[in-house]
Amino acid sequence: MKNSYQKFTKDVISIGITNLLLVLSTLIIIPLITKTLGAHYFGIWSQAEVTIQLALYIVGLGLPFALSRFLAAETNKEKLQEGFYSAFTVVALATLAASILLIVFANPLATAFFDGAIQIVRITGLIILVWSLDMMFLNLFRARRQMISYGIFMIAARYGEIGLIAYFVFNGHGILSVILCLLAVRALLLLILFLFIKSQIGIKRPHFHDIKEYLSFGLPTVPGDISACIIASSDRYIIAYFLGTTSVGIYSAAYALGTIPLIFAAVLGIVLAPTLSKLYDEGRMSEVKIYLSYSLKYFLALAIPFVFGAAILGKPVLGLFSTVEIASQGYFVVPMVALGVLLYGAFAVIYHTLVLVKKTRILGVIWIIAALVNLGLNILIVPYLGIMGAALACLIAYSLVLGMGSYYSFRELTFDIDWRFINKSLVASAIMALVIWIMSNLNVIITVLVGVAVYGVGLFLLKGFKREEIAFFSRLFSKNVPAASSDNKTG
Repeated sequence: MKNSYQKFTKDVISIGITNLLLVLSTLIIIPLITKTLGAHYFGIWSQAEVTIQLALYIVGLGLPFALSRFLAAETNKEKLQEGFYSAFTVVALATLAASILLIVFANPLATAFFDGAIQIVRITGLIILVWSLDMMFLNLFRARRQMISYGIFMIAARYGEIGLIAYFVFNGHGILSVILCLLAVRALLLLILFLFIKSQIGIKRPHFHDIKEYLSFGLPTVPGDISACIIASSDRYIIAYFLGTTSVGIYSAAYALGTIPLIFAAVLGIVLAPTLSKLYDEGRMSEVKIYLSYSLKYFLALAIPFVFGAAILGKPVLGLFSTVEIASQGYFVVPMVALGVLLYGAFAVIYHTLVLVKKTRILGVIWIIAALVNLGLNILIVPYLGIMGAALACLIAYSLVLGMGSYYSFRELTFDIDWRFINKSLVASAIMALVIWIMSNLNVIITVLVGVAVYGVGLFLLKGFKREEIAFFSRLFSKNVPAASSDNKTG
């Protein structure tokens, strides 16, 4: 049997590559739309995207998350079928109702937040219906730890969208065609996923035996998920209402650049949930702590230098991927969002202890409080500070999330945090920032590459990673490695 650490590492690498390609796709989408259609239509595109994401959190009823918790170790095919198809049916009905509501109320929504683009809102309603079902199938791959299949389908869908969008915008079509590309690709993906899952587990009429337990676990996470999405996207609605969709486009481009560290945070979120659930259920607590400790450390190793780099190179890099208008008006958003993402990413590791002990209601309360603070701050300061106020509100909200999440999580389970490494990473990042500041008038790409090299060398010279730690990760690729002991912790 493969060592669990080896499987975890392969999953991390697989999902890491997936998320890297997905972030790259975002960096392709930004110039593709901004340089052809302009900031205004990129703002409408961004509004559609955040609306879809918000709706997916609502209609999912926490059931995609429940699949990862309850089906991770399930080997009985009938139970697997019953659990999945019960959840799938409930989500399908909830999504159908939500999509109908969005289409019916398209007119007032379009007037308030989409600059009157009623057709865009209606098509968005259809996309939500298809996309939510796609995500249920994809979350089954995640629950069963089939990360390669998960990654292939995610990447194929995203780059299929980019290919279609590029074809239409380069042939003179507008934002309506761009949104229709999303619907076409997601509908095709749904058909392919259905056939794929059918071949794996077959089809079974659900009897909803376990749905009460799934909903009891999943529903308390919905307020938290919605609140998290409010923190991440409500600023777009507030900006659109007070400043218009052009400002949304400027803010969204800068925000997307600042959230690049979410690559690794997303990897951990996808892989940690089923992995930790299995280890926790088997009573392997020392291994749970090792995963949490290393995951936090390696996320911070990437996120800390990114914040420093964003503070120096935010404007030229944003100009490289968008327009002069967007770069000159939105560059200051990048480092503020990057710092917020660092705080969120740390929370995204720590909060897993609450999931393991099934205290998801606490997570919901944390996110609700942070969302209310974020929404209130946006309403109060965006009219006066513009998009900078939205970035500041986001940073404050994520600070609250990390503070409250850490307090309640460490009451349930503690693990080592390598503070010495964090200090070394800060020193190496400061050196890197000085170097790229000196080089800031040179080619942007060369400056970024030099910065990465300086940080890596600095961390190596400061001995940021221990020999036994490097050896530990080297052994993960060996098929016959014994399970790690509780002594293999970061210090």
